[in-house]
Amino acid sequence: MDNQLIGCIFLNLRSGRLNKKMTEDAAEFASSLEFDKYIFDADVKCNFAHVLMLKEEKIIDEKIADKILEALLKLKDEGYAVLNFDHSVEDIHMAIENYVTELVGGRVAGFMHTAKSRNDQVATDLRLTLREKIIEIQIAILEFIKGLVELAEEHKETVTIGYTHLQHAQPITIAHNLMAYAQSLKRDYERLADTYKRVNQNPLGSAAMTTTSFPINRELTTKLLGFDSYMENSMDGVSARDFISETVFDLTTLNTTLSKICEELVLWSTYEFGIINISDEFSSTSSIMPQKKNPDVAEIARAKSTVVTGELVTIISILKAIPYTYNRDLQELTPHLWNSVKVTKDILKIVTEMTLSITVNKDRCLELSGANFSTATDLADIMVREKKIPFRQAHKIVGRIVNIAIEENIATEDIDSHFVDNVVTSLNYDKLELDNDLIKKALDPLENVKMRKIPGGPSPEMVQLACNNMKSFLKEEFSKKSLEM
Repeated sequence: MDNQLIGCIFLNLRSGRLNKKMTEDAAEFASSLEFDKYIFDADVKCNFAHVLMLKEEKIIDEKIADKILEALLKLKDEGYAVLNFDHSVEDIHMAIENYVTELVGGRVAGFMHTAKSRNDQVATDLRLTLREKIIEIQIAILEFIKGLVELAEEHKETVTIGYTHLQHAQPITIAHNLMAYAQSLKRDYERLADTYKRVNQNPLGSAAMTTTSFPINRELTTKLLGFDSYMENSMDGVSARDFISETVFDLTTLNTTLSKICEELVLWSTYEFGIINISDEFSSTSSIMPQKKNPDVAEIARAKSTVVTGELVTIISILKAIPYTYNRDLQELTPHLWNSVKVTKDILKIVTEMTLSITVNKDRCLELSGANFSTATDLADIMVREKKIPFRQAHKIVGRIVNIAIEENIATEDIDSHFVDNVVTSLNYDKLELDNDLIKKALDPLENVKMRKIPGGPSPEMVQLACNNMKSFLKEEFSKKSLEM
């Protein structure tokens, strides 16, 4: 039978209340087929679980159920492309029911919709599909973290400068900075893991809004579809979409992390910083200036990341004034959800590849780490430790030392005990008579970093500890994901 004819027959079966069918423009305007491809697999799975439950509970005849199940398995094998996408077919649910009708006839296929509404069906499909997308993004985050840990272990003693307010602050290592990225991404991963718990709840059985008078088994469909539990209020079951806004919020936060990484790569790759070199595969040149190497991919990723922020605002705006239960407005959420997922996956993939492609200019890093008195804090700390003076007094002394050294063009390595005491006495304090070796050690960038052996610090030992802890986390989470997939 012709697919378009079947679509018309199906519309007629559903249009007892209506005297006229939709205009072509209205049907196209209301159709969700363009974005329903995302939930095709989930819809087949949802129908299969529901019909199998109807069979097990003897709500429909076993032979009828088997014919429907056989048709659904055939559709699963053939795939989305075999369906009719004429706009007379309103959505994926109708298209699938039409397909089954063509195979087994309307008197059989019509039982597929027993005790089920499109309201709970689409809510179930969205959750089934989204949980898979979340896992895919989580695995990609874990792969990025794994690469960052490996790169960090290569640069535990690559000393460079850390910044606050984009001004030289204190010496760190490249490894410490990379592990900051890893920790941020770990939180992004964990946010998605927490959201997954609320995504993985089963609305199937809520029907239109009040469940059904048929004795359905919600525990069975929950188990068949791999949900953790079923939703305990049918009105909430068909209308809840906060799991979408929560997921897109998580993706927005992840994209913020990725954008910040891109921002640093752009800065670090400039001539002025000169800390890293981004691989040519992620760069371009100028159309007129042949010497240029532009960090185009980082800049585009930084810009594209804002798309998801915009999608979040749109989703929240759609949701904020919709009454319970199902309203067709909810259909308009899904394009923004799937675009958020796609954009995030694309950005995450390219930023991972780009970041792990960088080469580090160790000489430039060391030069920056010792410049501009970035080790001054430790000189103050030594005064406190060795001479038991208040930190604020030491802060004042070292601040004056830096001022005079800059004014008189005195290099860090030329600061000794005699110079320190001249400054101390000019401030009307007693001489400190610090050991010159202590002063040199405090002002040496590498020694400065090595002294920071507090957990969370940049010393090679503490960075390795952080790497080991992260590797344990990765091993555990990769194992979990392999079970969920």
